[in-house]
Amino acid sequence: MFLDNFFMKKLLVFIVLFFISTIYSQNPPLSDATKVSVFTCGRGSELYSTFGHTALRIQDYKNNLDVVYNYGMFDFATENFYLKFVKGDLQYFVNATSYEEFIFEYQMDKREVIEQTLNLPLQKKQALFESLNANLASKDKYYTYKFIDRNCTTMVTDKINGLFNSKVIQKVDDTTISYRTVLYPYFENYFWNKLGINIVFGQKTDQKATQLFLPIELLNSLDKAIVNGEKLVTKKEVIVKGSEIKPSFSFLSSIYFIALLLLIIVLINKRSVFIWYLFALGLLGLVFCLLGFYSLHEELLLNYNVFLFNPLFVLFPFLSKKWFKILAIVSLAILSVYVIVMLNKPHLVLLLPFIISNFYILFRLFRDGKTDSQSS
Repeated sequence: MFLDNFFMKKLLVFIVLFFISTIYSQNPPLSDATKVSVFTCGRGSELYSTFGHTALRIQDYKNNLDVVYNYGMFDFATENFYLKFVKGDLQYFVNATSYEEFIFEYQMDKREVIEQTLNLPLQKKQALFESLNANLASKDKYYTYKFIDRNCTTMVTDKINGLFNSKVIQKVDDTTISYRTVLYPYFENYFWNKLGINIVFGQKTDQKATQLFLPIELLNSLDKAIVNGEKLVTKKEVIVKGSEIKPSFSFLSSIYFIALLLLIIVLINKRSVFIWYLFALGLLGLVFCLLGFYSLHEELLLNYNVFLFNPLFVLFPFLSKKWFKILAIVSLAILSVYVIVMLNKPHLVLLLPFIISNFYILFRLFRDGKTDSQSS
């Protein structure tokens, strides 16, 4: 019975949406019972859902309408999907689904959904409804995703602010800390994700986090938003009660595993191992440099982590003794600069095993030169 009702409602909404998309310039007038609300969805276990999600709901029971507009859609079947994602020109898009279909997915995943009902006059509800449907039926359906500057949360924020031609929704969370600091807690117990994000992201993520870009930030900002002396949010309730994600500890997915690997390399104490270890780090540094030139993601630009994963390291296997020692001392100087840059960064501890190992290995190579030495 539940499934029958579910699919009947889904079919009804599909018919309504088809009608809207084909004659969006003649949107049906909403009734005075219309409710506009914002969904803030909890984080998921997949990397793309780490930060949660934002969506818009328009409900009008008098017109049998209950639609969720979702700006977080992307198509895995897109040609060269991963290259487009890395480059930063992957097209995300908005779609519309029934309330039941949208919520069912989060119920299955046990992810929390919080609904905030907005205090909007009917005229603005109608304007929002028409604007969203116009987007669905035009090229404005698509937008170029940017991690901080343009995502499902910023798109919903812009839609609501656009109703008032002003920024009625402004960030209320701490703007004195960096984006990197804001993001850091999201990767607790997700070591490889935390490591990857922090070595790939560059200087932009160390800027003050003034942009409202996370779902939880929008939720907090909506709670404090005032329009014409009245609160923008009239009601707030939990639609889906989620379960807290508590990944179990794994030694293989921890800083201890990295520290152990680096300790083994140091204890082996063979010049050839040191050189090829640095060569591997240098290749990684070259990838960071190429990403900075290739990608349109501003978060990947000016990545000072190349001072740790130094592209110059790839030269070590091919240099004469004289240039070998010069490169070692230059690399030590660059690494010293990196440590100074990192002193106030949240990911210093995360990269400390690499820093200590690199200092030791570079010092040994400088001291002993290119000739083989005995293990100590």
